[in-house]
Amino acid sequence: MQRINLNLGLTIVVLFVLMGMLGPLFLQDSDKIPSIENQLRPPDSEHPFGFDENGYNLFSRIILGARIALIVGLFTTLISALIGSIIGAISGYFGGPVDELIMRIVDILMSFPGILLSISIIALTQNPSYSMIIIALSITSWVPYARLVRSQTLSMKNRDFVVAARAMGAGDFYIIRRHILPNCFNSIIVQATFGIASAIIAESALSFLGIGPQDSASWGALIDSGTQYLLIRWHLAFFPGLFLFFAVIGINMLGDALRDRLDPRLRV
Repeated sequence: MQRINLNLGLTIVVLFVLMGMLGPLFLQDSDKIPSIENQLRPPDSEHPFGFDENGYNLFSRIILGARIALIVGLFTTLISALIGSIIGAISGYFGGPVDELIMRIVDILMSFPGILLSISIIALTQNPSYSMIIIALSITSWVPYARLVRSQTLSMKNRDFVVAARAMGAGDFYIIRRHILPNCFNSIIVQATFGIASAIIAESALSFLGIGPQDSASWGALIDSGTQYLLIRWHLAFFPGLFLFFAVIGINMLGDALRDRLDPRLRV
């Protein structure tokens, strides 16, 4: 089962990444221009995904949406993992008032739904751009990394290799950078895999709610516009939702497989 998850998840993720990175490069100019005569055209043998209400080829919009999902997912995860890992290592290593303060901040952030907090941040800035969406999601997504790294730092900071480094005169931040964080890397990678899936879902949810750039090709925005024609043109919401489903499932399957391989407690 582990091997199936790894192979299938990796295959889906590779296809998703290739679609997001290279897919837009192969789109023809006609795919980027709306066609009035093709508005709400249903799927057929020539265009199996049909056209949307504006006359865009729906498959081309889905490809552009894959790039948006990939960029938001990767950058949100990278920023939140970096911030959360550093904060968690500092909290666990120094302990005392520093740990207490950071944990209280973590508790406060965990008491609010992440999507609601992201909406509030974007509304306050009045800047519904993708860069702002990435920042808002990063602010709400670093907490799991901080808790994960803190717990591992607490179990590591009194081990022999850390005590030896401290006895040789190594500074606290040197120890964190060279000894603590590298030993948390496997767990961070696993958490980041699930974080990418969560960020993609969150971005789609924000776009579905209309929070984002106008006329966006985000999968969430495509699903939102498709629901208005659900009874007469089922394909408008179905295909973007299908791609979102498989992308998230594939990333989660890959995360499960990585966790089984990288976590020594789960090895048989």
